[in-house]
Amino acid sequence: MRKILYILILFTMTTYSSEAQNRYNSLNTQEENVIENKHTEAPFTGQYDKFNENGTYICKRCNAPLYQSSDKFDSGCGWPAFDDEIEGAVKRIPDNDGLRTEIVCANCGGHLGHVFLGEGFTSTNTRHCVNSISMTFVPKGEPLPKIIAPHNDTEVAYLASGCFWGTEYHLQKIPGVISTTVGYMGGKTKNPTYREVCTGNTGHAETTKVVFDPSKVSFETIAKVYFETHDTSQIDGQGPDIGTQYRSVVFYTSDRQKATTEKLVKELEKNGYTVVTEVIPEETFYDAEAYHQDYYENKGSSPYCHIYQKKF
Repeated sequence: MRKILYILILFTMTTYSSEAQNRYNSLNTQEENVIENKHTEAPFTGQYDKFNENGTYICKRCNAPLYQSSDKFDSGCGWPAFDDEIEGAVKRIPDNDGLRTEIVCANCGGHLGHVFLGEGFTSTNTRHCVNSISMTFVPKGEPLPKIIAPHNDTEVAYLASGCFWGTEYHLQKIPGVISTTVGYMGGKTKNPTYREVCTGNTGHAETTKVVFDPSKVSFETIAKVYFETHDTSQIDGQGPDIGTQYRSVVFYTSDRQKATTEKLVKELEKNGYTVVTEVIPEETFYDAEAYHQDYYENKGSSPYCHIYQKKF
């Protein structure tokens, strides 16, 4: 019976997950990886690398105009390059590595690439290195599509429950979840690598960042799925994965999230479950390496240590 219930829940979640993942234009998995999860497409593979038509490049996610073809040049780097953007279209954000500067669409925040200064390619001394997959080209003379207004009514949750591959697998399927990113939180080391976290010496927990639409799904619903997809009784581990990096933690972002989590913990304990989950304030979140993102979706398999069990 439990297996049947699990299959039914997964079917319901999967039916609506593609719509929930993106509230702007629909994106495929590869586009989501770049635009939402900040991955990078392989050099010399993008549609617009060797492309010289006249027109406007717009954001693939929200249709906002980004670059004019007159500002495009061939830098030889393997990605489309522009030495200027349409005024107010691009936002610059310092990377976590402290070395590069990320560029995102100013309207929706979608990842575009990085900007580099002082290279001397053109008179502006500026190179916007952009992923082709982040843009759509509109030929000169054709009307530009309507810009999709940004959505600001989102909420973020940070949840840790063992290997973040399995945690993300379940949480990203919930209707109303916009995006998920796996990473590290709760430790003392800045910009940790996976290898460093695996030593157990950085103090970080493998954590899933969940961006969701509270008008479509509540934090309580997300937290219930979180609690029902891992063993809340296991200290510093989950199944065969042992270590402090695999501990169970809810990093709350508001007093409301804290209160909701504490309420659910009491319900679980009343139902006979042991709960060792930490409930602590959010800390700095560091994105994990690209190959960890959407791991089970990309692999086409399911978790071995995160199995759904009805608890509420």
